[in-house]
Amino acid sequence: MNLNDSSLTRFSNRVENYIKYRPDYPGEIIPFLQQQGMLNAQSVIADLGSGTGISAEMFLKEGNTVYGVEPNKDMREAGERLLSSYKNFVSVSATAEETTLVNNSVDLIIAGQAFHWFDKQKCKTEFQRILKPAGTVILMWNDRRTASTPFLQAYEDCINMFSTDYKQVNHQNITEQTFTDFYGTGNYNMKAFDHFQSVDFEGLKGRLLSSSYIPTEEHPDFNFMISVLKKIFNRFQENGKVKIEYDTKVYYGKL
Repeated sequence: MNLNDSSLTRFSNRVENYIKYRPDYPGEIIPFLQQQGMLNAQSVIADLGSGTGISAEMFLKEGNTVYGVEPNKDMREAGERLLSSYKNFVSVSATAEETTLVNNSVDLIIAGQAFHWFDKQKCKTEFQRILKPAGTVILMWNDRRTASTPFLQAYEDCINMFSTDYKQVNHQNITEQTFTDFYGTGNYNMKAFDHFQSVDFEGLKGRLLSSSYIPTEEHPDFNFMISVLKKIFNRFQENGKVKIEYDTKVYYGKL
């Protein structure tokens, strides 16, 4: 990330919706990493692009020391507030490309959807610097299903209708070649987990507005967008809820 890059500030006005309405991660991820020998009670973790702390908290609950590296002031301060009860959390104002962490100091690097914004070559060099020799890099995110149900297809159509730069910033633009280039051929694996959110209309609206490519209240299309979203919700809701489905993808390997 370049410090002048708008990617460092584009979530600043989304923080509260991000906290309330972004999905967490499946609980099965932790035992999977433990079974694979990538995680134990002593593992020191760097969470790069840690945001409000959604991914960090999984590891903090296990007693791991987690360095949450986040360049966005609003997101970082939200994470500090939400994770204040964990004495094993260390908040760091820095980027994935220049973490300020000590050489060979972490066992595990994790990065969520923020990886989309990283300068891949620069952050790879930085990852190699801060990782211990046997360290692992885990890239994980919730990949929202866009066509597995009629509701999800309609929701995707709504996003495409009103988004500002969805096609440009969608993390689904990351391909298998991205991982091959990053880890090296044959150096990584992927494990997928089923995940979902069951939300009422306020939850669906908040989930939509947590995305950086969606118009905010001052935009002339905002009210129309919300009315369309309401129609979609009313059409597909069951008992006042709709289901947002995800494939949570966990890529893991050595550099």
